[in-house]
Amino acid sequence: MASRGNYSQIPTSESLSSRMGTLFRSEEITLCQMFIQPEAAYSSVSELGEIGAVQFRDLNGDVNAFQRKFVGEVRRCDEMQRKIRYVESEVKKDGVKIKDCEDIPRAPNPREIIDLEAHLEKTENEMMELSQNAVNLKTNYLELVELRHVLEKTQGFFYEEDVLGVGNSLMTQEEAGQARGRLGFVAGTIRRERLPGFERMLWRISRGNVFVRQAELDDPLEDPETGNELYKTVFCAFFQGEQLKNRIKKVCTGFHASLYPCPSEAKERDEMLKGVLTRLEDLNMVLNQTQDHRCRVLNNVAKDIPRWAIMVKKMKAIYHTMNLFNMDVTKKCLIGECWVPVPDLPKVQKALTDGSAAVGSAIPSFLNVIETRENPPTFNRTNKFSRGFQNLIDAYGIASYQEVNPALYTIITFPFLFGIMFGDLGHGLIMFLFAFWMVSGEKKLGAKKTNNEIWNIFFGGRYIILLMGIFSMYTGFTYNDLFSKSMNIFGSKWKVNYNASTIMDNPTLQLNPSSDDLGTEIYEWGLDPVWQLGTNKIIFLNSYKMKLSIIFGVIHMIFGVVMSTINHNFFRRRVYIFLEFLPQIIFLVLLFAYMVFMMFFKWITYSPKLEQPYSPGCAPSVLIMFINMMLFKKTPPLAGCDEYMYPHQDLIQKSFVFISLLCIPWMLLGKPFYIMCTRKKTNKVAGHNGDVNQGMEMTPETPDQLAPTAHSESGHGGHDDEPMSEIFIHQGIHTIEYVLSTVSHTASYLRLWALSLAHAQLSEVLWNMVLALGLKSTGPIKAPIMIYIMFAFWALFTLAILVMMEGLSAFLHTLRLHWVEFMSKFYEGLGYPFQPFSFKIILDETED
Repeated sequence: MASRGNYSQIPTSESLSSRMGTLFRSEEITLCQMFIQPEAAYSSVSELGEIGAVQFRDLNGDVNAFQRKFVGEVRRCDEMQRKIRYVESEVKKDGVKIKDCEDIPRAPNPREIIDLEAHLEKTENEMMELSQNAVNLKTNYLELVELRHVLEKTQGFFYEEDVLGVGNSLMTQEEAGQARGRLGFVAGTIRRERLPGFERMLWRISRGNVFVRQAELDDPLEDPETGNELYKTVFCAFFQGEQLKNRIKKVCTGFHASLYPCPSEAKERDEMLKGVLTRLEDLNMVLNQTQDHRCRVLNNVAKDIPRWAIMVKKMKAIYHTMNLFNMDVTKKCLIGECWVPVPDLPKVQKALTDGSAAVGSAIPSFLNVIETRENPPTFNRTNKFSRGFQNLIDAYGIASYQEVNPALYTIITFPFLFGIMFGDLGHGLIMFLFAFWMVSGEKKLGAKKTNNEIWNIFFGGRYIILLMGIFSMYTGFTYNDLFSKSMNIFGSKWKVNYNASTIMDNPTLQLNPSSDDLGTEIYEWGLDPVWQLGTNKIIFLNSYKMKLSIIFGVIHMIFGVVMSTINHNFFRRRVYIFLEFLPQIIFLVLLFAYMVFMMFFKWITYSPKLEQPYSPGCAPSVLIMFINMMLFKKTPPLAGCDEYMYPHQDLIQKSFVFISLLCIPWMLLGKPFYIMCTRKKTNKVAGHNGDVNQGMEMTPETPDQLAPTAHSESGHGGHDDEPMSEIFIHQGIHTIEYVLSTVSHTASYLRLWALSLAHAQLSEVLWNMVLALGLKSTGPIKAPIMIYIMFAFWALFTLAILVMMEGLSAFLHTLRLHWVEFMSKFYEGLGYPFQPFSFKIILDETED
């Protein structure tokens, strides 16, 4: 175990710099040890759960979950949760609305726990008694209703002419009466779906000597226990003999048929029916009174259910957390270890003090800082604006402890690169309005709990969508693109000096760029709207957007490589700036940044108003020039043109390629040789003969040796502690990956050009093929109808295809550019998240 110290002894300069740098990297987190008196443990952990700034470590990992100290209290909480669930189910069964708890209650103290447990026990017993009484009353009511139906339906069975199975012509009235006296009958009700099998069974056991009459009940009955609808049928089975009667009753029992007494005399049946109706009225009144009493009880209980549930959840979380603590040898103190952000150490100490004061403990709780070599968890403080961008980064991998956080820069670069691919003022406005609606009503919308995963994703990323809409509007305004149409806001600067006949007779006119009629004015912002009419519009936009994508891509990658220097400097690996960053940035700048420079140089140097060799016809292709530069080839120039753009270009380009090639062994061998030399020096120092104790006695560790590995040269996810052969292999892989990725990643940024061009062309096709059909229609009746129909289809396809599908495609491509092309230059993502013990997080996860 490393040395301990009070939290107030942490160097203030480091903690201050950590607080200043929380936007750029994760919070500084330290490992602490708590010493809490057992009587104050519950209240102290409760206070820590309220502030949510502590992540506890399990000190009883080798102890079974059922053998821990507070497992009995956890089971009590489980039993209370079971009772709450039962009461809640009874409340929901009667359709009583349970309102959310406005004020979140604190965890109950031990005395309140006993009262709550007794109250829940009483409430459960009362609810069970009410439910059982209601079931008994409904069962009696159901039996009386069935008896009433039996008495009413069997009234007709006895007066039918064919009850005896013999016609009146063959039997006198006196004989028929004697025959009826020898017949017995059984009456009752049975479930409608069981009736066919019931009849078959009666026919088999009696060999056809049972005569069954039936009548279906028109209205369904209610099951007393479940409340489901029951469809039943009244039956009356006529038989002869006591033995057959016993068989019939056994069949009725097997088919769950209900048998009811039914007199054979009409007068007795009428009197019995009147008594049943009277009892039904009385029982119905009792049922109504019972239901009113039940509703009053449930309404009172429904108000307390959310508060009870929250209190029990907090109790259970506290006891679960206390099971992570360890008991000291004297059994008089609980010891716990936890990760705490350094800025929150005063809050944690205050929570421990408040917890001890709440129970009147005379012995205070202690919080000590422990120096450790273990990497702490990663904790980035976020708000509702930055949380969405941080989630994008965490989806790739949790940042290693205190490495540079890309989420800060992603707030700008992500929507900007998205806007390049989704550049349309109209489509961006739709996206912006949708996000603005979610942002402006976030409190009301956030209060509505829903399980719709798609809506939750949209609402969680509302600020991302808002910025994507803003940047799409900006790039759309720069492209001068509004639903595939251009806006002539500042007035086109394209001028033509032709007469009317020339303009009318020629479908296409070409403006001579070197003509003095063109003038020197340029369009104030973005593209001149006259390009909308040009037949070479796609050719121009292809070249324009392709070069833009390469320019922004190279800048983005250079920025990613530069960010690695911040990590090297912070983790005290400054020598790696020379061994890794310098060759990487030189390789990237001398090849690909030089290509970007040549694009600008070409735009500036060659002009239509200049003569050869600086006329547009002599301008070489930057791509061909770059290929020739890498292959040491030459392309013969056109007549009257120079082969190179500036003097000594060939020598400079060869020097750039040669220096770039030298950077490859620099990256490959520099770091392994440095580690090898460092290990030799360390071994010499460790193996000197000046040790008086000859290494047999323990020596105290220095603070530098106790520093976290995240701040050491061998930390931060490196391979410096591996064998030299593994280090050479890993460095070779990294070098090959970087060299090849500079080419592939640069080409990958061409997706900015491809998706932007595809989006613009889809928008133009949708306008010309759908909406234009309605706008071109004529006639006082046909035109409005066609415009209405075509606009509906155009709006539907615009929202479904261009905004949603194209927006999703551009979002995924932008995400890939950040995860692979940008973050791979400096981001490791080998950390694990800081998961504090927080009641708020526990309650939110329970609701989800």
